[in-house]
Amino acid sequence: MPAIRPLSETLISQIAAGEVVDRPASVLKELLENSLDAGATDIGIALAEGGIKQIRVVDNGSGIAKDDLPMAFARHATSKIASLEDLEQIRSLGFRGEALASIASVARVVMASRATGAAHAFALSAEAGSIGAVEPAAQPPGTAVEVDDLYYNTPARRKFLKSDATEFAHCEAVFTRAALSRPDVTFTLRHNGRIAARFAPTDPAQRVEAALGPEFAQSMRSVEANGVLRLSGFAGSPAYTRASRDAQFVYVNGRFVRDKLLSHALREAYRDVLHGERHPAFVLFLEIDPRGVDVNVHPAKIEIRFRDPRAVHQFVFHAVAKGLSGTAAETPAAIASPLVTGSSIRPRADQAALGLAQPVASYTAMFADRGSSAGAAAVKSPAREDPDAADAPPLGFALAQLHGVYILAQNQQGLIL
Repeated sequence: MPAIRPLSETLISQIAAGEVVDRPASVLKELLENSLDAGATDIGIALAEGGIKQIRVVDNGSGIAKDDLPMAFARHATSKIASLEDLEQIRSLGFRGEALASIASVARVVMASRATGAAHAFALSAEAGSIGAVEPAAQPPGTAVEVDDLYYNTPARRKFLKSDATEFAHCEAVFTRAALSRPDVTFTLRHNGRIAARFAPTDPAQRVEAALGPEFAQSMRSVEANGVLRLSGFAGSPAYTRASRDAQFVYVNGRFVRDKLLSHALREAYRDVLHGERHPAFVLFLEIDPRGVDVNVHPAKIEIRFRDPRAVHQFVFHAVAKGLSGTAAETPAAIASPLVTGSSIRPRADQAALGLAQPVASYTAMFADRGSSAGAAAVKSPAREDPDAADAPPLGFALAQLHGVYILAQNQQGLIL
């Protein structure tokens, strides 16, 4: 067996980078968190070739002092915590002090920063774990970080990256998560020199509409619950569903998370009002005492653990269920009742006739008593179930349920699905 020996610093950094940086979107997430922690109110992102060729993030935050620039690229060096007590009640998005070091080990990085109140700006470059000298630079107050040629020195890792369009879609998802978490901050996203999205400061409801679209905004219901915990945000109406979970955003103390406990609580809240094969949409913010949640579970900082998971589960479940307890009358008409009568359907101009224009009597005969002779008259339904009756409901009477979801009904005009 080979002798046990310590790994080189370069190899250690690249191994650590595998946990923190697995694609351009991971780099963008770390840089955005740094900008938000620095108190930035205007953040600009520029990507080239899906972020594979270049990622540039510019903010107007507090900046980094000249003497602290080299430490920004040191492993496990941070300004956000200093003791175990700080770690147990962390409120900043970043705290591990390894993001920039990990990024610099697999890409070419240039950072320029001008601290608040400083007369001059300074820049520093890093490549393959090697840190250059601090030099004067032209930079307004704030910080600019440029990451070029991701995985240029690890071709095997670069081969696992997808197409430019796919990587950009992942970066755009990270951008949207950050924008939803801070509606008071201006976010601008450029790709290959063209503006892909821009969000101006606004209130939470308008930011949600700008990020997720007017259809979700029309259907969403406000969620507000206060106690030892606090839950706020917006839950999509059961009428607004998705084929995937791409419109589900949950934040704990401002941090976007994916947590099985919270996911289960939300599924239970929607269980009685949503078909199982569809997925709800929501943007929810849970505020909890930092000492009641552990965010130091994984370097990506998306997984968390609650100290009292049962209490959190019940709180979230009841808060969202209460928000969804309204009737269909509270949902906008375009969402709650898109079909009033069969006559409201307008066929496409290029759609051929289906040849189903049959009198209502033929449908009545179809469901007549099969025990009667072929020449016998169709059995007449009782008056209370007669679709032609004057007091019949506009949607008629139900005939069958299809696939456990759709209702087939009959009224004066014919059949309604």
